[in-house]
Amino acid sequence: IVIASLMCTYNKNDWIELAKMAEDSGADALELNLSCPHGMGERGMGLACGQDPKLVRNICRWVRQAVKIPFFAKLTPNVTDIVNIAMAAQEGGADGVTATNTVSGLIGVLADGTPVPAVGRDRRTTFGGVSGNAIRPIALRAVSSIGQALPGFPVLAAGGIDSAEAGLQFLSCGASVLQVCSAVQNQDFTLIDDYCTGLKALLYLKSIEELQNWDGQSPPTTSHQKGKPVRRIAGITGQHLPSFGPYLEQRMKIIAEHKLKQKELNEVVQEHDEVPYAVKKPIPRVQEIIGRTLPLIGTYGMLNNKEHVVALIDEEMCINCGKCYMTCNDSGYQAITFDPETHIPRVTDDCTGCTLCYSVCPIIDCITMIPRLTPYEPNRGIPLAVGRV
Repeated sequence: IVIASLMCTYNKNDWIELAKMAEDSGADALELNLSCPHGMGERGMGLACGQDPKLVRNICRWVRQAVKIPFFAKLTPNVTDIVNIAMAAQEGGADGVTATNTVSGLIGVLADGTPVPAVGRDRRTTFGGVSGNAIRPIALRAVSSIGQALPGFPVLAAGGIDSAEAGLQFLSCGASVLQVCSAVQNQDFTLIDDYCTGLKALLYLKSIEELQNWDGQSPPTTSHQKGKPVRRIAGITGQHLPSFGPYLEQRMKIIAEHKLKQKELNEVVQEHDEVPYAVKKPIPRVQEIIGRTLPLIGTYGMLNNKEHVVALIDEEMCINCGKCYMTCNDSGYQAITFDPETHIPRVTDDCTGCTLCYSVCPIIDCITMIPRLTPYEPNRGIPLAVGRV
């Protein structure tokens, strides 16, 4: 399938002429670029046409009158509400929309004040389109918002699809088609085959009951230190020992003695033939997963604020870096204590479940959020004075 991309100013004759030329050339569909931020807005094209619902509606009407093949309006995220733009495209006769194009931004500034990229002798720059996985959260919001507001209206997803798992996220949020650009530029076209194979694998894994606790193609994280499995010392001796310095030597000694007691060092390991898991449930089709996440996305008021969670730190996986303690101490509720000798962190009842520690922890799954079992009594600090001061 060939989808021709069109862009011009807000001129009826130009849109009609370009659309007919693309259709006559054999294009299977059209994509109306109403969103390019790279200087096109200054010329009355791209971004300039896609930020006003009235302009979007009229352009789509012109193209609808001109061609019989399907066409999609490519939307910009640089608006207050992208749903209004999508509705305008639908009202104008578009067969669907592409969400989203790049986000207007500034890459950065060097220490001497020079912007990046610096163009020409004057070393000037301009705002450009930020793309790739940096904009995935914005694109996911756009796709899901349109999917909720316009059920059944096709959405071609774009913005940060750099893996099969990322593609699955967009499908779950209501996308009908996936578009990949930045990832191809970063690699080459061969990764498309990787994405297709990966998506098939993700769907296949859902048919195996034994793997239902996997996150996509990732098995549950086992306790480890720097990637190597570790035994739970607390379960053997009741001691809580970190994995550094003299404590590490103690851990190794305890584990060795435990192995000797269990005669694990002298046991002969019998090899068993691995039996592949059998498919016990139907393999989901892509159509079945499109939009499955939409019922779970809503307003803040729809969240159950009575189901509180608190942080749980796995001391066997903890590398005792202190990141959780620092962020909770300076930005949270000072709910984590840090042993001055062993550097083992402890979470107190002051935890409000803000997930700051979970966010900054460098070890995946070392910190998990679990349901609160104690009464929720947050300490807000010094109460406000009710009388005159």
